[in-house]
Amino acid sequence: MVGWLQVAVAGLFGGLLAVERRAFLQAMASRPLVAGTGMGLLLGDVTTGLFVGLLLELFHLGGAALGAALPEHDTFAATATSAAAVALVKGAEGVPPPALWSLAVVLFAWTGRVGRRVDRLLERYSGRLAGRAQVSARAGELRRAMRQNLWGMWPHFVLFGLGTSACLLAGALLSPWAARLPERVVQGLVWAYPAMASVSAASAARGSRARHAGLFAGGAAALVTFMLVAWWLLGRRA
Repeated sequence: MVGWLQVAVAGLFGGLLAVERRAFLQAMASRPLVAGTGMGLLLGDVTTGLFVGLLLELFHLGGAALGAALPEHDTFAATATSAAAVALVKGAEGVPPPALWSLAVVLFAWTGRVGRRVDRLLERYSGRLAGRAQVSARAGELRRAMRQNLWGMWPHFVLFGLGTSACLLAGALLSPWAARLPERVVQGLVWAYPAMASVSAASAARGSRARHAGLFAGGAAALVTFMLVAWWLLGRRA
């Protein structure tokens, strides 16, 4: 079960990472692998957070904000999807977690595109604040100019934090339905996870100009598949 404290923690973490991604620190803590693992750790299921974050890291590996090009919001996709995945795993007892990881990615990976649209809207707001800050700085009102920067951070924190909490609640509401999925669908979702990882790795390699990018992408996909199979076999023996 998902409690309201977990909903609040997920929203707080999602909002903080959204701010870290765009306006503060930018120490790579907002990358999908870190964001997903951190979300899983906070919600009590680090394994789910790690595997969901790992898949989304491969998917968004080539994304970068260069000039006017704005990629999908990989951080929001990671926090929202991993939070929903944890809720699904906790609520759909008896269903193999890999199947629920795949289901969460299928149902919530679109949040990256929504986050990009929100970023577009917030850029206009931030531009107006930057203009006000310049006017204040020229007038010698430095404290007022600094406050404009703080005002620019708040929308990212609030909107993406609320979005992350909403996805956690959506995962909890969908978990009873996920628990009633047919066995064939569940088995298909289990093996969909390494398949999606392989496709994501191949896509990242195709868009990269780095030397031996294909080799590294293939190795990453093989590692993901090996981790899933090892986890599955160890779980069955236990």
